[in-house]
Amino acid sequence: MEIGKVPESILKRAIFKQIRTKREEVLLGAGVGEDCAVMQLAPGEVFVLSTDPITGTDKDMGALAIQITANDLASSGAEPVGVLLTVLLPPTADEPLIRQLMKEVECACEKLHIQVMGGHTEITAAVNQPLISVTGVGKVQKDQLVTSAGASVGDDVIVTKWIGIEGTSIIAKEKEKELLQRFSRPFVEEAKNFDQFLSVVPEAAIAVKSGVSAMHDVTEGGVYGALWELAEASGVGLEIDLKAIPVRQETIEICECFRLNPYQLISSGCMLMTARDGRRLVRDLEQAGIKAALIGRCVEGKAKKIVNGEDVAYLERPRADELYKIYE
Repeated sequence: MEIGKVPESILKRAIFKQIRTKREEVLLGAGVGEDCAVMQLAPGEVFVLSTDPITGTDKDMGALAIQITANDLASSGAEPVGVLLTVLLPPTADEPLIRQLMKEVECACEKLHIQVMGGHTEITAAVNQPLISVTGVGKVQKDQLVTSAGASVGDDVIVTKWIGIEGTSIIAKEKEKELLQRFSRPFVEEAKNFDQFLSVVPEAAIAVKSGVSAMHDVTEGGVYGALWELAEASGVGLEIDLKAIPVRQETIEICECFRLNPYQLISSGCMLMTARDGRRLVRDLEQAGIKAALIGRCVEGKAKKIVNGEDVAYLERPRADELYKIYE
């Protein structure tokens, strides 16, 4: 396609025609010539905004872009309402690709009841593969807002589901041929399907009702990065039991195959939480069918300890995510 804005005819056919999910809060949404979106809040509600690009993979990136943004909003206790998309495409892109991306976006939006409120789509030589950047808009009652800075000394530390599930799914899709030389097809398919666990919206809603003090979506940098960031934001130390951190066998074996550290692997779908009564929170989550584990506690000071039996290590500042090593 020619460099520049996507033609209006393609906008209507491949983009606007795909947008079906609507929210009553959105007074003005996506349309030809509309540069802004308008949203109305109820008394006592506040906006929560988040922005994220998808750059680590081009597999199912439309769905992934929406899910990651919804997770970020949910980590603040907010209900996701709408998204604004910036889609940059290389000159090799065609209309079927655009339509497929928007179908993925709308499918994810429909599941989460999120409206595409607007955005921008452009063909540019500045990228050599599709790039989606999403700005998410959510709402929450002001007195129910949760941040990464809410943890206190004495709080328990909890994680939901398993670490590394997003990275495992991405690697299984990107490196499928290589993995099939070492593992069975059912094993690889199971790993690919970890993307079904990427939403943390349900557990965030339960946690807010169960007295969560802080939440942080475990994304780039893995659980080690998320632990560091939450502790720094809250001004607390940590004592974490390494053996209590839940990880799937598929993640362990795929990480061994590529010499990756699963604790530093992108982990969307895993939510890091703190609560005064962590056992109650774990119980409430598991009653809703969401796996959760108590992995440690917040302590005085700045030290962030990882305890593995008799061995003790200390968290370092977050590094580049392990996922990027598979492209080197």
